[in-house]
Amino acid sequence: MTNDSHPPNSRSLLCNAGAGAAAGTSIISCLLPSPTYVIKTRLQVHGLPKLGNATIRRSLIVGSLEQIFQKEGLRGMYRGLAPTVLALLPNWAVYFTMYEQLKDCLCSNDGKHQLSVGANMLAASGAGAATTCFTNPLWVVKTRLQTQGMRAGVVPYRGTFSALRRIAHEEGIRGLYSGLVPALAGISHVAIQFPTYEKIKCYLANQDNTPMDKLGARDVAVASSVSKIFASTLTYPHEVVRSRLQEQGHHSEKRYSGVVDCIRKVFQQEGFAGFYRGCATNLLRTTPAAVITFTSFEMVHRFLVNLFPSDPQPHTL
Repeated sequence: MTNDSHPPNSRSLLCNAGAGAAAGTSIISCLLPSPTYVIKTRLQVHGLPKLGNATIRRSLIVGSLEQIFQKEGLRGMYRGLAPTVLALLPNWAVYFTMYEQLKDCLCSNDGKHQLSVGANMLAASGAGAATTCFTNPLWVVKTRLQTQGMRAGVVPYRGTFSALRRIAHEEGIRGLYSGLVPALAGISHVAIQFPTYEKIKCYLANQDNTPMDKLGARDVAVASSVSKIFASTLTYPHEVVRSRLQEQGHHSEKRYSGVVDCIRKVFQQEGFAGFYRGCATNLLRTTPAAVITFTSFEMVHRFLVNLFPSDPQPHTL
């Protein structure tokens, strides 16, 4: 992610969007961690599963995987994969494009084109708000599919588009945008992650005496993993609240009347630990995915910039 010294143009927009889409749709980042994604969502919504003592001693994650596979088969381990893949392409294409353009607009005009931490947080937050509003319905479907079958008396969804139609018909726009408030609160995640990522990259570039846009894949991986772990740990509670609100369907018994009620009940019933259900599983899933996504973006972006060089500036008389 670079700060160009020229104003945004169609070339930079296309390079950012193309690199963002390529990073977001990396099949490795989608497929490999998907079973742990299912476990994380179920832990967030329903708490600890009932497992045998021997299974608990081995590992909560392994035991949960075995339980899902025995009851729901391989398909159960990949519930919600389709809406996740569908959401990732526009999510990262929109996010990286908005983020880079906001950075260009907010960078200083002192000739150095430096971006302050505050301006970086504003750029990350603006891009996060745009992508959250754009993709929220798909994340609602993802949550519903991943927790499907855990409540009796609820007619299961047949697939992603069937779920979108049913939610729109039965619950209206409010159902499609359930959990939006805590999701927007989750903008704090990228507001922490991206400035941290940029600062780590700057530090590594200074250590190697090289420009930030020339850092190797290893340095990008270090910066992306550390920033992801730091931001995820600080902001994880909003994911628990968001998942619990998204999981509530029109026909299911509503446990929470809103964000404040959800926070209050989780704290009363489960204590502070309730806000960190599935956090370790989440880090196991998101950290490698973040490394793949950020490294893919940086490498693909550099390739596209070299493939489509900017037009030479006309000489002025």
